[in-house]
Amino acid sequence: MERFRNTGQPDWDWWGRVWPTPGATLRDLGVAPGDRVAEVGSGNGYFALPAARIAAPETVYALDVDADLLAELDALATAQGIENVRTVAGDARDLPSPLPEPVDVALLMNAFHGVPEPEAVVAGVADSLADGGSLVVVNWRDRPREETRIGGEPRGPPTELRMSPTATREAVEAAGTDLAFEREVDLPPFHYALVFER
Repeated sequence: MERFRNTGQPDWDWWGRVWPTPGATLRDLGVAPGDRVAEVGSGNGYFALPAARIAAPETVYALDVDADLLAELDALATAQGIENVRTVAGDARDLPSPLPEPVDVALLMNAFHGVPEPEAVVAGVADSLADGGSLVVVNWRDRPREETRIGGEPRGPPTELRMSPTATREAVEAAGTDLAFEREVDLPPFHYALVFER
Protein backbone atom coordinates (compact mmCIF):
# COMPACT_ATOMS: atom_id res chain seq x y z
CA MET A 1 0.00 0.00 0.00
CA GLU A 2 1.33 3.42 -0.80
CA ARG A 3 1.98 5.52 2.25
CA PHE A 4 -0.69 7.83 3.51
CA ARG A 5 0.23 11.18 2.03
CA ASN A 6 2.11 13.63 4.23
CA THR A 7 1.67 11.40 7.25
CA GLY A 8 4.68 10.58 9.36
CA GLN A 9 5.13 8.92 12.72
CA PRO A 10 5.84 11.58 15.32
CA ASP A 11 7.85 10.59 18.37
CA TRP A 12 6.07 10.00 21.64
CA ASP A 13 7.15 13.31 23.18
CA TRP A 14 5.52 15.12 20.27
CA TRP A 15 2.36 13.03 20.58
CA GLY A 16 2.28 13.75 24.29
CA ARG A 17 2.00 17.48 23.64
CA VAL A 18 -1.07 16.93 21.44
CA TRP A 19 -2.60 13.98 23.31
CA PRO A 20 -1.41 14.08 26.94
CA THR A 21 -4.13 11.62 28.03
CA PRO A 22 -4.78 9.24 25.10
CA GLY A 23 -6.69 6.80 27.30
CA ALA A 24 -9.16 9.48 28.40
CA THR A 25 -9.62 10.53 24.77
CA LEU A 26 -10.35 6.95 23.73
CA ARG A 27 -12.92 6.57 26.52
CA ASP A 28 -14.60 9.80 25.37
CA LEU A 29 -14.78 8.31 21.88
CA GLY A 30 -16.52 5.18 23.11
CA VAL A 31 -13.79 2.59 23.71
CA ALA A 32 -14.94 0.53 26.69
CA PRO A 33 -13.87 -2.51 28.72
CA GLY A 34 -14.53 -5.71 26.82
CA ASP A 35 -14.46 -4.11 23.35
CA ARG A 36 -12.60 -5.80 20.53
CA VAL A 37 -10.72 -2.92 18.90
CA ALA A 38 -8.76 -2.41 15.68
CA GLU A 39 -6.61 0.62 15.07
CA VAL A 40 -6.06 1.06 11.35
CA GLY A 41 -2.71 2.72 10.74
CA SER A 42 -1.55 2.14 14.30
CA GLY A 43 2.08 3.14 13.89
CA ASN A 44 4.04 2.28 17.01
CA GLY A 45 1.02 2.16 19.30
CA TYR A 46 0.47 5.54 20.93
CA PHE A 47 -3.28 4.83 20.84
CA ALA A 48 -3.30 1.04 20.48
CA LEU A 49 -1.53 0.50 23.81
CA PRO A 50 -3.92 2.59 25.95
CA ALA A 51 -6.82 1.07 24.00
CA ALA A 52 -5.55 -2.34 25.10
CA ARG A 53 -5.51 -1.25 28.74
CA ILE A 54 -9.12 -0.10 28.45
CA ALA A 55 -10.41 -3.07 26.44
CA ALA A 56 -8.66 -5.82 28.44
CA PRO A 57 -9.00 -8.73 28.37
CA GLU A 58 -10.29 -8.42 24.79
CA THR A 59 -7.81 -8.09 21.95
CA VAL A 60 -6.73 -4.85 20.32
CA TYR A 61 -5.52 -5.38 16.75
CA ALA A 62 -2.90 -2.88 15.60
CA LEU A 63 -2.89 -2.83 11.80
CA ASP A 64 -0.13 -1.12 9.84
CA VAL A 65 1.93 -1.64 6.68
CA ASP A 66 5.20 -0.67 8.39
CA ALA A 67 6.80 -3.78 9.92
CA ASP A 68 9.39 -1.70 11.80
CA LEU A 69 6.72 0.32 13.59
CA LEU A 70 4.81 -2.86 14.45
CA ALA A 71 7.99 -4.40 15.88
CA GLU A 72 8.45 -1.29 18.00
CA LEU A 73 4.85 -1.59 19.17
CA ASP A 74 5.41 -5.25 20.13
CA ALA A 75 8.50 -4.27 22.13
CA LEU A 76 6.63 -1.48 23.92
CA ALA A 77 3.75 -3.80 24.76
CA THR A 78 6.16 -6.34 26.21
CA ALA A 79 7.98 -3.68 28.24
CA GLN A 80 4.68 -2.37 29.60
CA GLY A 81 3.27 -5.82 30.36
CA ILE A 82 0.38 -5.43 27.91
CA GLU A 83 -0.58 -8.86 26.63
CA ASN A 84 -3.76 -8.21 24.65
CA VAL A 85 -2.31 -6.27 21.70
CA ARG A 86 -1.88 -8.20 18.47
CA THR A 87 0.07 -6.53 15.68
CA VAL A 88 -1.18 -7.20 12.17
CA ALA A 89 0.85 -6.37 9.07
CA GLY A 90 -1.67 -5.51 6.40
CA ASP A 91 -3.24 -3.14 3.93
CA ALA A 92 -6.31 -1.26 5.14
CA ARG A 93 -7.87 -1.72 1.71
CA ASP A 94 -7.78 -5.50 2.22
CA LEU A 95 -9.94 -5.43 5.34
CA PRO A 96 -11.50 -7.46 6.79
CA SER A 97 -9.19 -10.30 5.70
CA PRO A 98 -6.17 -9.37 7.92
CA LEU A 99 -8.35 -9.50 11.04
CA PRO A 100 -9.35 -12.87 12.54
CA GLU A 101 -12.70 -11.65 13.91
CA PRO A 102 -15.13 -8.73 13.70
CA VAL A 103 -14.36 -5.83 16.03
CA ASP A 104 -16.54 -3.55 18.11
CA VAL A 105 -14.54 -0.37 17.49
CA ALA A 106 -12.32 0.59 14.56
CA LEU A 107 -10.07 3.61 15.01
CA LEU A 108 -8.60 5.80 12.27
CA MET A 109 -6.50 8.29 14.22
CA ASN A 110 -4.92 11.34 12.53
CA ALA A 111 -4.59 9.62 9.16
CA PHE A 112 -7.82 9.91 7.17
CA HIS A 113 -6.68 13.13 5.52
CA GLY A 114 -3.99 11.19 3.66
CA VAL A 115 -5.75 7.91 2.94
CA PRO A 116 -5.41 6.76 -0.67
CA GLU A 117 -8.69 5.28 -1.92
CA PRO A 118 -10.74 6.34 1.12
CA GLU A 119 -13.91 4.63 -0.13
CA ALA A 120 -12.11 1.25 -0.25
CA VAL A 121 -10.69 1.77 3.23
CA VAL A 122 -14.07 2.77 4.69
CA ALA A 123 -15.78 -0.18 3.00
CA GLY A 124 -13.17 -2.56 4.41
CA VAL A 125 -13.45 -1.11 7.88
CA ALA A 126 -17.25 -1.34 7.76
CA ASP A 127 -17.00 -5.01 6.80
CA SER A 128 -14.69 -5.56 9.79
CA LEU A 129 -17.21 -4.29 12.32
CA ALA A 130 -19.53 -6.45 14.37
CA ASP A 131 -23.20 -5.52 14.36
CA GLY A 132 -23.53 -2.37 16.43
CA GLY A 133 -19.83 -1.62 16.03
CA SER A 134 -18.35 1.86 15.60
CA LEU A 135 -15.91 3.56 13.28
CA VAL A 136 -14.11 6.49 14.90
CA VAL A 137 -12.32 8.94 12.59
CA VAL A 138 -10.07 11.54 14.25
CA ASN A 139 -8.87 14.36 12.00
CA TRP A 140 -6.97 17.61 12.25
CA ARG A 141 -9.30 20.58 11.99
CA ASP A 142 -9.25 22.39 8.65
CA ARG A 143 -7.23 25.35 9.87
CA PRO A 144 -4.13 26.70 8.14
CA ARG A 145 -1.09 24.68 9.16
CA GLU A 146 0.70 27.78 10.42
CA GLU A 147 -2.04 28.11 13.06
CA THR A 148 -1.53 24.62 14.50
CA ARG A 149 1.72 25.11 16.36
CA ILE A 150 3.26 22.66 18.78
CA GLY A 151 6.48 23.65 20.49
CA GLY A 152 6.45 26.86 18.49
CA GLU A 153 6.46 25.13 15.10
CA PRO A 154 3.64 24.48 12.63
CA ARG A 155 2.66 20.81 12.83
CA GLY A 156 0.18 18.45 11.25
CA PRO A 157 -0.71 17.80 7.62
CA PRO A 158 -0.46 20.47 4.92
CA THR A 159 -3.39 22.87 4.86
CA GLU A 160 -4.67 21.56 1.53
CA LEU A 161 -5.09 18.02 2.90
CA ARG A 162 -7.08 19.00 5.98
CA MET A 163 -10.74 18.09 5.98
CA SER A 164 -13.70 19.73 7.65
CA PRO A 165 -16.07 17.55 9.62
CA THR A 166 -18.56 17.87 6.77
CA ALA A 167 -16.00 16.75 4.19
CA THR A 168 -14.97 13.82 6.37
CA ARG A 169 -18.57 12.75 6.85
CA GLU A 170 -19.21 12.99 3.12
CA ALA A 171 -16.11 10.92 2.38
CA VAL A 172 -17.21 8.18 4.76
CA GLU A 173 -20.77 8.19 3.44
CA ALA A 174 -19.52 8.06 -0.18
CA ALA A 175 -18.35 4.50 0.46
CA GLY A 176 -22.00 3.41 0.44
CA THR A 177 -21.76 1.24 3.56
CA ASP A 178 -24.34 0.70 6.30
CA LEU A 179 -22.44 3.07 8.63
CA ALA A 180 -24.61 5.81 10.08
CA PHE A 181 -23.28 9.07 11.49
CA GLU A 182 -23.75 9.13 15.24
CA ARG A 183 -21.89 12.14 16.69
CA GLU A 184 -19.10 14.68 16.41
CA VAL A 185 -16.66 15.18 19.28
CA ASP A 186 -14.51 18.29 19.71
CA LEU A 187 -10.93 17.39 20.63
CA PRO A 188 -9.15 20.66 21.42
CA PRO A 189 -6.90 22.26 20.56
CA PHE A 190 -6.54 20.97 16.98
CA HIS A 191 -8.75 17.91 16.32
CA TYR A 192 -12.26 16.55 16.07
CA ALA A 193 -13.70 13.05 15.86
CA LEU A 194 -16.66 11.66 13.96
CA VAL A 195 -18.28 8.48 15.22
CA PHE A 196 -20.23 6.22 12.88
CA GLU A 197 -22.22 3.15 13.91
CA ARG A 198 -23.06 0.00 12.04
